[in-house]
Amino acid sequence: MTSVVAALDQPSNYKDSQARVDRQRQNDMLSKSTTLYIGNLSFFTTEEQIYDIFSRCANPEDGGGVKRIIMGLDRHTRTPCGFCFVEYYTHAEALASMRYISGTKLDERIIRCDLDLGYKEGRQFGRGKSGGQVRDEHRQDYDPGRGGWGAQAQRLEAERRRQVEERYADTEQGAPVAGGGGEWNQEHAPVVESTHKRGRSPEDEDEDENARQRARVDEDSGRM
Repeated sequence: MTSVVAALDQPSNYKDSQARVDRQRQNDMLSKSTTLYIGNLSFFTTEEQIYDIFSRCANPEDGGGVKRIIMGLDRHTRTPCGFCFVEYYTHAEALASMRYISGTKLDERIIRCDLDLGYKEGRQFGRGKSGGQVRDEHRQDYDPGRGGWGAQAQRLEAERRRQVEERYADTEQGAPVAGGGGEWNQEHAPVVESTHKRGRSPEDEDEDENARQRARVDEDSGRM
């Protein structure tokens, strides 16, 4: 009988680009996997919260339980960047988490669980150019739970601010600035008398010499 409801414990079609296995080998490994990849986490979700929710699908009585949790980290800042790996002791526990936890809310976000081929050292770091996840590299929306704007949008905003700061810096260094009322300022500017004396010119010297000659002529005329 064909089911019209998709099974909740089936792995997705995602294939890790860094995994050196073909599709058939991947499916065989996932059928026995005890590791889950958890996505769409808030940057503020803690390891303790992860343990609390995923331990509810553990079976300690049958020798199971949460083996370890590996938090995903930004490659540069070493801070959480929205994903993690949860390792169980049994495959059945991993399937139970996919059935009952995937699609539920944690920190007001719908989280996604998927079977994973198994954690290897280095996979805890984001693969985006900025250090976080690739999905946050080109994201155009504002997501307060995942660092605000996407990394690319943040770089564009940082570049815009740098250009604005450079323009202000040029203004402070004496570059021309916009101004107004130049004609009004000249018309209504107060008249200030200069306190400096004008230097003597050659014409002034000639006038003085002519005045001395006239004085001598007048003096000689008075003696006659």
